[in-house]
Amino acid sequence: MGVMTSQQISRFYDTYRDVEIMFSKEIIKTMNLDPRQIYIKCNSGQWPCIINSSSLMLAKIIIGTKGGAYAAIQKINTPVSLRFFFSDQNGQTMSFFVNAHITAIDPYMNSTELAIATLTFNSKPPDDLIEMIGRLLETKDNAIKRKEERIAITAESKRRLSLLKEETIVRIQNVPRNCIVRDLSFSGAKMIMMGVAPFLKNKEAILQLDFEEPRETITLKGTTIHADPIEGRKELVTLCIKFDEASVPIAYKLHINNCLTAVRQKMLNSVNKQNQVPVQAVQKPVPDGQTGTQSPQS
Repeated sequence: MGVMTSQQISRFYDTYRDVEIMFSKEIIKTMNLDPRQIYIKCNSGQWPCIINSSSLMLAKIIIGTKGGAYAAIQKINTPVSLRFFFSDQNGQTMSFFVNAHITAIDPYMNSTELAIATLTFNSKPPDDLIEMIGRLLETKDNAIKRKEERIAITAESKRRLSLLKEETIVRIQNVPRNCIVRDLSFSGAKMIMMGVAPFLKNKEAILQLDFEEPRETITLKGTTIHADPIEGRKELVTLCIKFDEASVPIAYKLHINNCLTAVRQKMLNSVNKQNQVPVQAVQKPVPDGQTGTQSPQS
């Protein structure tokens, strides 16, 4: 993943500042968030808490009603700091505090033992948090808006996808078969494999893909919707799978989104270069008795 520019960070903040994400197990894993290292700091005290959700303007945490944190934040507008902590599979860590103030405290799901506190940030949060939350929300948007946009598998797209290899395994009716992936999208995949086309249509399928950065194996459940023999190679077919949208992992969607946005940015950069007007030599008036063209001088 490349370093984001300040312009991209600002776009994320302006577009998604009010949109909350819920910290499900999948989101926590995808963000490399370490829930054991999340703390709320107030009045020189520091207590562990559970982060329930966050936008780029506020966060909601769950705390016990009998603990020190609950006693310390009883007053609205109490100043607090929320610690975020991230740790990836390579052992790299990142942490920071976000300054905020309490704007609401309510029972959590009608519980008398748990409360949910709303922490409104005092200012724009760190760029790292804006990037992580912004990428997730952009990915969710594009998974709907650009779900049919297909990525042909080439050496360049493999790099942008962080796809380890196009040769992989697809399980058709739970029977593993070797295949070569030809294109991918948010909603499906196309591959080449050995088989008889009529016997491969409308079957349950599970596609396995290996990625790097981070190194992970992702499985995608779906249904085969097209199976066509390849002309001149009757033993081979082109097989298309439509994924079960509800079960597509967010980690896979991030790989697809990273590739699509990188390609779009490359196209925009190319267009901008083409639209740049080259600086022309300026013809200055030539005094009597002199000839030639002079370069513009400031």
